[in-house]
Amino acid sequence: MSRIEDYGLIGDFETAALVGLDGSIDWLCWPAFDSEACFAALLGSRQNGRWRIAPEKEVTQSSRRYRDNTLILETKFETEDGAVAIIDFMPPRAKASDVVRLVRGIKGTVKMRMDLVIRFGTGADIPWVKRTEDGALLAICGPDLVVLRTPVHVRGEDMTTVADFDVSEGKTIPFVFTYGASHLPLPDPIDPAQALQDTEKFWLDWCSRCTYEGDYSDLVMRSLITLKALTYGPTGGIVAAPTTSLPEKLGGARNWDYRYCWLRDATFTLLALMNSGYTEEASDWHGWLLRAAAGDPAHIQIMYGIHGRRRLLEWEARWLPGYEGAQPVRVGNAAHAQLQLDVYGELMDAFHQSRVAKLKLDDESWDLECAVLDHLAEVWDQPDHGIWEARGKGRHYVFSKVMTWLAFDRGIKGAEQFGLKAPVDRWKELRDIIFRDVCEKGFNVGLNSFVVSYGAEWFDASLLLLPAVGFLPSSDPRIRGTIAAVERHLMRDGFVMRHDPRQLSAEQQADEGAFLACTLWLADACVLCGEIDKAQALFDRVVGVANDLGLLAEEFDPRAGRQTGNFPQALTHIALVNTAHNLSNAKHAKDKPAIQRSK
Repeated sequence: MSRIEDYGLIGDFETAALVGLDGSIDWLCWPAFDSEACFAALLGSRQNGRWRIAPEKEVTQSSRRYRDNTLILETKFETEDGAVAIIDFMPPRAKASDVVRLVRGIKGTVKMRMDLVIRFGTGADIPWVKRTEDGALLAICGPDLVVLRTPVHVRGEDMTTVADFDVSEGKTIPFVFTYGASHLPLPDPIDPAQALQDTEKFWLDWCSRCTYEGDYSDLVMRSLITLKALTYGPTGGIVAAPTTSLPEKLGGARNWDYRYCWLRDATFTLLALMNSGYTEEASDWHGWLLRAAAGDPAHIQIMYGIHGRRRLLEWEARWLPGYEGAQPVRVGNAAHAQLQLDVYGELMDAFHQSRVAKLKLDDESWDLECAVLDHLAEVWDQPDHGIWEARGKGRHYVFSKVMTWLAFDRGIKGAEQFGLKAPVDRWKELRDIIFRDVCEKGFNVGLNSFVVSYGAEWFDASLLLLPAVGFLPSSDPRIRGTIAAVERHLMRDGFVMRHDPRQLSAEQQADEGAFLACTLWLADACVLCGEIDKAQALFDRVVGVANDLGLLAEEFDPRAGRQTGNFPQALTHIALVNTAHNLSNAKHAKDKPAIQRSK
């Protein structure tokens, strides 16, 4: 098992796989992001499923890269006998899902070993394996079927499939691993060489649509590619990460399933896509939002499945020991049933930003928005579980209340700017009531700062978003005081923690990683305050901990020098794109920063 940051990502817009530096695919859920895994070594051991192809002899040097602006991963191994490259990719999904691995000789002749351990049921179930008439290897377990096609002779060994083969300079040996449903005919074989060409062309064409021309264009492009790879193509939903239960604290219990779509990420996702030229993807994401949130506004959730599924029941895979022993391993997410008032604001802001960008909206969007605000008028003053999905008794979180203010503000702007029929006077009255409530109960005069919740004396990183959403201007002394308080209490080794250490339990506090998106939120706040050099330093700090492929997890533990949390994390890459836009716009005196969401 590799370090979290040692993995690369490949995917086909319906699922994704993680490939380690050692040539092992240690995580793959089939047929979709939220399906059970057939390779789960990431959360256990080799016996829980993996697919490794690597030299038999000791590797003296290794390196890897993505081929240009693509999701085609090339890993190069050097040994005393020569050098070999493994080219890993998943062609954009057609009728079936394929993982293609091309072993290409670069120099000399290298003896290779393939070790394929198939374990359906997220590492628990051993399949029945047999040969097909054309010599392919077929594995079946319940509803799942996979077939391995390769010219290399493979054999069974201790309930796994292995092969030994040589690859010499100029020679390419293909392995194609294909998923299908066990009750249907075998998926048709593909031409791996043609698939490589088609996959490369797809990505180069897609990347050519990017309109970003500022600094760090390579990292921004890699973040956009990652965001595209985390998109479930059939519905437009974007998962927070392709993994579950990678720990926020190494060895800890804060291990959550992130293979779902969060409403909270909606506006930042739209801005990252729209400001970079990807209006089609933004429209697809907006369509997913509308369908997922459709129905009774009282039943709107913070997250949904990739198809819009609502019941994401949480259970534990007790047969898996967890990443570096971090238990439990969770499937599903119980937080889906929490009341988190901020998502109403995110939903309204997403619809508003879509109108501002002139995306084509469904005719029923406004009706849903009005219904949402009718419901929010009745519940905005209730305690909730907040942006960080605290488990236990609800509180009056300041950010949650600010986002209810935002919901009414965006409804008012939608009605006034686009001539939509609405009870604007009533909404203005509620907006003003919430504003006064937050300023009176959520601002601590003695501390000269907004606080995490009414009556509290500590802070959290979500307060950094108050100027971004337009609740108060960045010049307001209360905002300046809040930013200073966050810097004073939540900074660790130059990164921003999402929680105030004084508030945390011992389990949360000990070595939990710094939240990378929050560090970028501080950079955005600095941009709005005109502190460009400070914002640049924060941005540089975050991109400096990206792995060699430009990928980032949810958190970073500066003391251990390790990425932590689920990987790669959509919100981190979204924040990176938006902060890059903000810095570029500020430096070149273009329009006001993209993060300013109060249009």
